[in-house]
Amino acid sequence: MRKGGTAPGGSGDPPQTWRSAPRRSGVRHNRLVKFIGLFLLTAVWLCADGPRVGDVEFYGLHKLSDQKLLHVLHLAPGDPLPPSKGDLEDELEKVPGVVLAHVEAACCEDGKTTLFIGIEEKGAPHLAFHSAPDGDALLPVDMVELYRQFLDAVRDAAHRGSTAEDLTSGHSLMADSHVRLLQFQFADFAGAHLDLVRNVLRGSDDAEQRAMAATIIGYAPDKKDVLNDLEDAMQDPDEAVRANALRALNAIAVLARLQPGAGIRVPATWLVEMLNSIVLSDRTRATDALVSLTEQDRAALDQVRARALDSVVEMAQWKNLRYALPSFILAGRLAGMNEQEIQKAWTSGDRQTVIALALGSKPKKKPGMGPANKIE
Repeated sequence: MRKGGTAPGGSGDPPQTWRSAPRRSGVRHNRLVKFIGLFLLTAVWLCADGPRVGDVEFYGLHKLSDQKLLHVLHLAPGDPLPPSKGDLEDELEKVPGVVLAHVEAACCEDGKTTLFIGIEEKGAPHLAFHSAPDGDALLPVDMVELYRQFLDAVRDAAHRGSTAEDLTSGHSLMADSHVRLLQFQFADFAGAHLDLVRNVLRGSDDAEQRAMAATIIGYAPDKKDVLNDLEDAMQDPDEAVRANALRALNAIAVLARLQPGAGIRVPATWLVEMLNSIVLSDRTRATDALVSLTEQDRAALDQVRARALDSVVEMAQWKNLRYALPSFILAGRLAGMNEQEIQKAWTSGDRQTVIALALGSKPKKKPGMGPANKIE
Protein backbone atom coordinates (compact mmCIF):
# COMPACT_ATOMS: atom_id res chain seq x y z
CA MET A 1 0.00 0.00 0.00
CA ARG A 2 1.19 3.52 -0.66
CA LYS A 3 0.94 6.41 1.74
CA GLY A 4 -2.49 7.38 0.55
CA GLY A 5 -2.56 4.84 -2.30
CA THR A 6 -0.48 3.59 -5.20
CA ALA A 7 0.92 5.90 -7.77
CA PRO A 8 -1.88 6.61 -10.12
CA GLY A 9 -2.47 2.96 -10.77
CA GLY A 10 -5.13 0.67 -9.38
CA SER A 11 -8.34 1.92 -10.88
CA GLY A 12 -6.29 4.48 -12.73
CA ASP A 13 -4.11 2.18 -14.80
CA PRO A 14 -3.45 3.76 -18.17
CA PRO A 15 -5.90 3.37 -21.02
CA GLN A 16 -4.52 1.90 -24.24
CA THR A 17 -3.40 4.52 -26.75
CA TRP A 18 -5.73 4.32 -29.75
CA ARG A 19 -6.13 5.96 -33.09
CA SER A 20 -9.13 8.25 -32.77
CA ALA A 21 -11.50 8.62 -35.66
CA PRO A 22 -13.16 12.03 -36.13
CA ARG A 23 -16.35 12.32 -34.08
CA ARG A 24 -19.25 14.69 -34.12
CA SER A 25 -18.68 16.00 -30.60
CA GLY A 26 -15.26 15.53 -29.13
CA VAL A 27 -12.08 17.35 -28.35
CA ARG A 28 -9.07 16.18 -30.30
CA HIS A 29 -6.11 15.57 -28.02
CA ASN A 30 -2.52 15.67 -29.11
CA ARG A 31 0.30 13.69 -27.51
CA LEU A 32 0.71 16.08 -24.58
CA VAL A 33 -2.94 16.09 -23.56
CA LYS A 34 -3.16 12.31 -23.76
CA PHE A 35 -0.11 11.96 -21.54
CA ILE A 36 -1.50 14.51 -19.09
CA GLY A 37 -4.74 12.59 -18.91
CA LEU A 38 -2.98 9.28 -18.36
CA PHE A 39 -0.20 10.54 -16.06
CA LEU A 40 1.41 7.13 -15.66
CA LEU A 41 1.90 5.04 -18.76
CA THR A 42 2.88 1.88 -16.95
CA ALA A 43 1.90 -0.77 -19.45
CA VAL A 44 0.70 0.70 -22.73
CA TRP A 45 3.87 -0.15 -24.60
CA LEU A 46 3.78 -3.72 -23.38
CA CYS A 47 0.57 -4.14 -25.34
CA ALA A 48 1.65 -2.23 -28.40
CA ASP A 49 2.30 -5.26 -30.66
CA GLY A 50 -1.04 -6.62 -31.74
CA PRO A 51 -3.05 -6.31 -28.51
CA ARG A 52 -6.12 -8.49 -28.18
CA VAL A 53 -9.34 -7.94 -26.33
CA GLY A 54 -9.56 -9.57 -22.92
CA ASP A 55 -12.55 -8.67 -20.77
CA VAL A 56 -15.21 -6.22 -21.94
CA GLU A 57 -16.62 -4.19 -19.08
CA PHE A 58 -19.86 -2.29 -19.67
CA TYR A 59 -21.25 0.41 -17.42
CA GLY A 60 -24.35 2.58 -17.58
CA LEU A 61 -26.57 -0.24 -18.82
CA HIS A 62 -30.07 -0.39 -17.37
CA LYS A 63 -32.33 -1.49 -20.22
CA LEU A 64 -29.95 -2.70 -22.92
CA SER A 65 -28.02 -5.96 -22.66
CA ASP A 66 -24.27 -6.20 -22.99
CA GLN A 67 -24.63 -9.19 -25.30
CA LYS A 68 -26.71 -7.17 -27.74
CA LEU A 69 -24.08 -4.45 -27.85
CA LEU A 70 -21.25 -6.93 -28.32
CA HIS A 71 -23.19 -8.43 -31.23
CA VAL A 72 -23.53 -4.98 -32.79
CA LEU A 73 -19.78 -4.47 -32.51
CA HIS A 74 -18.98 -8.00 -33.77
CA LEU A 75 -16.60 -8.18 -30.84
CA ALA A 76 -15.62 -10.99 -28.51
CA PRO A 77 -12.82 -11.67 -26.02
CA GLY A 78 -9.70 -12.80 -27.87
CA ASP A 79 -10.39 -10.67 -30.94
CA PRO A 80 -7.74 -8.19 -32.10
CA LEU A 81 -8.19 -4.78 -30.52
CA PRO A 82 -10.19 -2.64 -32.98
CA PRO A 83 -8.04 0.13 -34.44
CA SER A 84 -10.40 3.02 -33.71
CA LYS A 85 -12.34 3.81 -30.56
CA GLY A 86 -14.27 6.48 -32.47
CA ASP A 87 -15.61 3.89 -34.90
CA LEU A 88 -16.80 1.70 -32.01
CA GLU A 89 -18.51 4.65 -30.35
CA ASP A 90 -20.24 5.63 -33.59
CA GLU A 91 -21.54 2.08 -34.06
CA LEU A 92 -22.87 1.96 -30.51
CA GLU A 93 -24.63 5.30 -30.88
CA LYS A 94 -26.59 3.90 -33.83
CA VAL A 95 -28.26 1.38 -31.49
CA PRO A 96 -31.81 2.46 -30.57
CA GLY A 97 -31.84 3.64 -26.97
CA VAL A 98 -28.17 4.65 -26.89
CA VAL A 99 -27.60 8.38 -26.60
CA LEU A 100 -23.84 8.45 -26.05
CA ALA A 101 -21.04 5.91 -25.88
CA HIS A 102 -17.49 6.15 -24.59
CA VAL A 103 -14.86 3.45 -25.11
CA GLU A 104 -11.47 3.11 -23.42
CA ALA A 105 -8.93 0.31 -23.49
CA ALA A 106 -6.71 -0.54 -20.51
CA CYS A 107 -3.58 -2.63 -20.95
CA CYS A 108 -2.77 -5.36 -19.96
CA GLU A 109 -3.94 -8.58 -18.30
CA ASP A 110 -2.05 -11.66 -19.53
CA GLY A 111 -1.16 -9.75 -22.67
CA LYS A 112 -4.78 -8.80 -23.31
CA THR A 113 -6.50 -5.43 -23.17
CA THR A 114 -9.64 -4.71 -21.17
CA LEU A 115 -12.27 -2.70 -23.02
CA PHE A 116 -14.39 -0.38 -20.90
CA ILE A 117 -17.59 0.71 -22.63
CA GLY A 118 -19.70 3.43 -21.04
CA ILE A 119 -23.26 3.84 -22.28
CA GLU A 120 -25.72 6.63 -21.69
CA GLU A 121 -29.17 5.28 -22.39
CA LYS A 122 -32.15 7.35 -23.43
CA GLY A 123 -33.75 8.83 -20.32
CA ALA A 124 -30.69 8.21 -18.11
CA PRO A 125 -28.99 11.00 -16.15
CA HIS A 126 -26.85 13.22 -18.38
CA LEU A 127 -23.82 15.12 -17.16
CA ALA A 128 -23.45 18.41 -19.01
CA PHE A 129 -20.19 20.21 -18.34
CA HIS A 130 -19.17 23.84 -18.65
CA SER A 131 -18.67 25.37 -22.06
CA ALA A 132 -15.04 25.74 -23.06
CA PRO A 133 -13.54 29.05 -21.91
CA ASP A 134 -12.30 31.54 -24.51
CA GLY A 135 -9.52 33.36 -22.67
CA ASP A 136 -5.90 33.66 -23.75
CA ALA A 137 -4.07 33.03 -20.45
CA LEU A 138 -1.04 30.79 -20.90
CA LEU A 139 1.61 29.23 -18.71
CA PRO A 140 5.20 30.33 -19.40
CA VAL A 141 7.10 28.40 -22.04
CA ASP A 142 9.62 27.15 -19.48
CA MET A 143 6.82 25.72 -17.33
CA VAL A 144 5.35 23.92 -20.35
CA GLU A 145 8.78 22.47 -21.04
CA LEU A 146 9.12 21.45 -17.39
CA TYR A 147 5.80 19.67 -17.63
CA ARG A 148 6.96 17.80 -20.72
CA GLN A 149 10.08 16.74 -18.84
CA PHE A 150 7.88 15.59 -15.99
CA LEU A 151 5.75 13.43 -18.27
CA ASP A 152 8.82 11.88 -19.87
CA ALA A 153 10.33 11.23 -16.43
CA VAL A 154 7.11 9.60 -15.22
CA ARG A 155 7.10 7.37 -18.29
CA ASP A 156 10.71 6.37 -17.74
CA ALA A 157 10.09 5.68 -14.06
CA ALA A 158 7.09 3.53 -14.94
CA HIS A 159 9.21 1.49 -17.34
CA ARG A 160 11.56 0.78 -14.45
CA GLY A 161 8.63 -0.21 -12.23
CA SER A 162 9.04 2.85 -9.99
CA THR A 163 5.40 3.93 -9.63
CA ALA A 164 5.05 4.52 -5.87
CA GLU A 165 4.00 7.95 -4.67
CA ASP A 166 3.33 9.72 -1.38
CA LEU A 167 0.15 11.81 -1.08
CA THR A 168 0.49 12.72 2.59
CA SER A 169 1.57 16.30 1.78
CA GLY A 170 -1.68 16.89 -0.09
CA HIS A 171 -0.03 16.46 -3.49
CA SER A 172 1.83 13.71 -5.28
CA LEU A 173 5.51 13.15 -4.58
CA MET A 174 6.84 10.22 -6.53
CA ALA A 175 9.38 7.82 -5.09
CA ASP A 176 11.51 8.30 -8.21
CA SER A 177 14.02 11.02 -7.33
CA HIS A 178 14.06 12.68 -10.76
CA VAL A 179 10.27 12.93 -10.96
CA ARG A 180 10.11 14.22 -7.40
CA LEU A 181 12.57 17.05 -8.15
CA LEU A 182 10.33 18.19 -11.00
CA GLN A 183 7.30 18.04 -8.72
CA PHE A 184 9.09 20.27 -6.21
CA GLN A 185 9.38 22.82 -9.00
CA PHE A 186 5.61 22.63 -9.52
CA ALA A 187 5.20 23.50 -5.85
CA ASP A 188 7.58 26.45 -6.17
CA PHE A 189 5.76 27.76 -9.22
CA ALA A 190 2.29 27.31 -7.75
CA GLY A 191 3.38 29.14 -4.59
CA ALA A 192 4.82 32.08 -6.51
CA HIS A 193 2.35 32.33 -9.40
CA LEU A 194 -0.97 30.99 -8.12
CA ASP A 195 -3.04 33.74 -9.76
CA LEU A 196 -1.59 32.90 -13.17
CA VAL A 197 -2.16 29.17 -12.73
CA ARG A 198 -5.73 29.87 -11.61
CA ASN A 199 -6.39 32.12 -14.61
CA VAL A 200 -5.13 29.45 -17.00
CA LEU A 201 -7.19 26.73 -15.34
CA ARG A 202 -10.40 28.73 -15.36
CA GLY A 203 -10.04 30.79 -18.51
CA SER A 204 -7.63 29.47 -21.12
CA ASP A 205 -9.11 28.35 -24.42
CA ASP A 206 -6.28 25.80 -24.70
CA ALA A 207 -7.26 22.47 -23.15
CA GLU A 208 -3.60 21.41 -22.87
CA GLN A 209 -2.85 24.47 -20.79
CA ARG A 210 -5.86 23.88 -18.54
CA ALA A 211 -4.83 20.24 -18.03
CA MET A 212 -1.33 21.30 -17.00
CA ALA A 213 -2.74 23.96 -14.69
CA ALA A 214 -5.07 21.40 -13.07
CA THR A 215 -2.03 19.41 -11.99
CA ILE A 216 0.16 22.36 -10.97
CA ILE A 217 -2.50 24.10 -8.89
CA GLY A 218 -2.70 21.02 -6.67
CA TYR A 219 0.81 21.87 -5.47
CA ALA A 220 -0.27 25.24 -4.04
CA PRO A 221 0.85 25.61 -0.41
CA ASP A 222 -2.65 26.41 0.93
CA LYS A 223 -4.84 23.51 -0.14
CA LYS A 224 -8.02 25.17 1.12
CA ASP A 225 -7.33 28.07 -1.21
CA VAL A 226 -7.56 25.91 -4.34
CA LEU A 227 -10.49 23.63 -3.52
CA ASN A 228 -12.96 25.83 -5.41
CA ASP A 229 -10.65 25.95 -8.42
CA LEU A 230 -10.37 22.17 -8.53
CA GLU A 231 -14.09 21.71 -8.01
CA ASP A 232 -14.72 24.03 -10.95
CA ALA A 233 -12.16 22.09 -13.03
CA MET A 234 -14.16 18.91 -12.43
CA GLN A 235 -16.80 20.51 -14.64
CA ASP A 236 -14.39 21.28 -17.48
CA PRO A 237 -15.47 20.02 -20.93
CA ASP A 238 -12.09 18.30 -21.39
CA GLU A 239 -11.71 14.91 -19.72
CA ALA A 240 -7.95 15.29 -19.21
CA VAL A 241 -8.54 18.48 -17.23
CA ARG A 242 -11.13 16.72 -15.12
CA ALA A 243 -8.85 13.72 -14.55
CA ASN A 244 -5.98 15.90 -13.32
CA ALA A 245 -8.31 17.90 -11.08
CA LEU A 246 -9.72 14.70 -9.59
CA ARG A 247 -6.23 13.37 -8.98
CA ALA A 248 -5.27 16.58 -7.19
CA LEU A 249 -8.41 16.45 -5.06
CA ASN A 250 -7.65 12.87 -4.08
CA ALA A 251 -4.29 13.93 -2.69
CA ILE A 252 -5.89 16.79 -0.78
CA ALA A 253 -8.48 14.36 0.62
CA VAL A 254 -5.62 12.21 1.93
CA LEU A 255 -4.11 15.23 3.70
CA ALA A 256 -7.52 16.22 5.10
CA ARG A 257 -7.93 12.74 6.56
CA LEU A 258 -4.48 12.72 8.11
CA GLN A 259 -4.71 16.25 9.49
CA PRO A 260 -8.32 16.83 10.55
CA GLY A 261 -7.25 19.89 12.53
CA ALA A 262 -6.21 21.66 9.33
CA GLY A 263 -9.85 22.35 8.53
CA ILE A 264 -9.63 21.12 4.94
CA ARG A 265 -13.01 19.93 3.71
CA VAL A 266 -13.09 18.38 0.27
CA PRO A 267 -16.64 18.73 -1.11
CA ALA A 268 -18.16 15.42 -2.13
CA THR A 269 -21.01 16.64 -4.34
CA TRP A 270 -19.26 16.71 -7.71
CA LEU A 271 -17.18 13.66 -6.90
CA VAL A 272 -20.38 11.70 -6.38
CA GLU A 273 -21.93 12.99 -9.58
CA MET A 274 -18.86 11.91 -11.55
CA LEU A 275 -19.59 8.30 -10.58
CA ASN A 276 -22.45 8.46 -13.08
CA SER A 277 -20.29 9.68 -15.96
CA ILE A 278 -19.78 7.58 -19.09
CA VAL A 279 -16.10 8.64 -19.19
CA LEU A 280 -13.95 6.02 -17.50
CA SER A 281 -11.42 8.43 -15.96
CA ASP A 282 -14.24 10.49 -14.45
CA ARG A 283 -15.52 7.42 -12.66
CA THR A 284 -12.22 5.89 -11.58
CA ARG A 285 -10.60 9.12 -10.39
CA ALA A 286 -13.73 10.15 -8.51
CA THR A 287 -13.87 6.71 -6.91
CA ASP A 288 -10.25 6.99 -5.77
CA ALA A 289 -10.98 10.37 -4.18
CA LEU A 290 -14.15 9.09 -2.51
CA VAL A 291 -12.29 6.10 -1.07
CA SER A 292 -9.98 8.61 0.61
CA LEU A 293 -12.83 10.90 1.64
CA THR A 294 -15.31 8.35 2.99
CA GLU A 295 -12.85 6.75 5.38
CA GLN A 296 -13.99 9.41 7.85
CA ASP A 297 -16.67 11.49 6.10
CA ARG A 298 -19.91 9.60 6.64
CA ALA A 299 -21.97 12.38 5.06
CA ALA A 300 -20.09 11.82 1.80
CA LEU A 301 -20.91 8.13 2.03
CA ASP A 302 -24.58 9.01 2.43
CA GLN A 303 -24.37 11.07 -0.76
CA VAL A 304 -22.90 8.12 -2.62
CA ARG A 305 -25.69 5.89 -1.32
CA ALA A 306 -28.39 8.34 -2.37
CA ARG A 307 -27.08 9.35 -5.79
CA ALA A 308 -24.64 6.79 -7.17
CA LEU A 309 -25.13 3.43 -5.48
CA ASP A 310 -25.99 1.61 -8.71
CA SER A 311 -22.86 2.98 -10.39
CA VAL A 312 -20.66 1.87 -7.50
CA VAL A 313 -22.18 -1.62 -7.58
CA GLU A 314 -21.69 -2.10 -11.32
CA MET A 315 -18.03 -1.04 -11.08
CA ALA A 316 -17.46 -3.26 -8.04
CA GLN A 317 -18.51 -6.23 -10.18
CA TRP A 318 -16.02 -5.59 -12.98
CA LYS A 319 -13.89 -8.61 -13.83
CA ASN A 320 -10.74 -6.46 -13.99
CA LEU A 321 -9.81 -6.56 -10.32
CA ARG A 322 -7.54 -3.51 -10.34
CA TYR A 323 -10.41 -1.37 -11.52
CA ALA A 324 -13.06 -3.08 -9.38
CA LEU A 325 -11.29 -2.80 -6.02
CA PRO A 326 -11.83 0.91 -5.20
CA SER A 327 -15.55 0.64 -5.94
CA PHE A 328 -15.71 -2.58 -3.93
CA ILE A 329 -14.25 -0.70 -0.95
CA LEU A 330 -16.98 1.92 -1.32
CA ALA A 331 -19.60 -0.82 -1.59
CA GLY A 332 -18.30 -2.43 1.59
CA ARG A 333 -18.51 0.86 3.46
CA LEU A 334 -22.02 1.40 2.12
CA ALA A 335 -22.85 -2.06 3.48
CA GLY A 336 -21.69 -0.94 6.93
CA MET A 337 -18.57 -3.12 6.98
CA ASN A 338 -15.27 -2.15 8.58
CA GLU A 339 -12.01 -2.18 6.66
CA GLN A 340 -10.94 -5.61 7.94
CA GLU A 341 -14.26 -7.15 6.89
CA ILE A 342 -13.99 -5.55 3.46
CA GLN A 343 -10.47 -6.86 2.98
CA LYS A 344 -11.47 -10.36 4.07
CA ALA A 345 -14.43 -10.40 1.67
CA TRP A 346 -12.22 -9.23 -1.19
CA THR A 347 -9.46 -11.76 -0.61
CA SER A 348 -11.98 -14.58 -0.28
CA GLY A 349 -13.70 -13.57 -3.51
CA ASP A 350 -17.03 -13.00 -1.79
CA ARG A 351 -18.02 -9.91 -3.72
CA GLN A 352 -21.67 -10.75 -4.22
CA THR A 353 -22.46 -10.87 -0.50
CA VAL A 354 -20.99 -7.41 0.00
CA ILE A 355 -22.81 -6.04 -3.04
CA ALA A 356 -26.11 -7.48 -1.83
CA LEU A 357 -25.61 -5.82 1.54
CA ALA A 358 -24.78 -2.51 -0.15
CA LEU A 359 -27.88 -2.69 -2.31
CA GLY A 360 -29.92 -3.45 0.79
CA SER A 361 -28.80 -0.13 2.23
CA LYS A 362 -30.36 1.83 -0.64
CA PRO A 363 -32.85 4.39 0.69
CA LYS A 364 -36.39 4.43 -0.57
CA LYS A 365 -36.83 7.01 -3.27
CA LYS A 366 -38.75 10.07 -2.15
CA PRO A 367 -40.96 12.15 -4.46
CA GLY A 368 -38.81 14.54 -6.45
CA MET A 369 -35.59 12.80 -5.48
CA GLY A 370 -33.35 11.27 -8.09
CA PRO A 371 -29.89 11.37 -9.55
CA ALA A 372 -28.65 14.71 -10.75
CA ASN A 373 -28.99 14.91 -14.51
CA LYS A 374 -26.88 17.94 -15.19
CA ILE A 375 -23.63 19.57 -14.19
CA GLU A 376 -23.41 23.27 -14.91
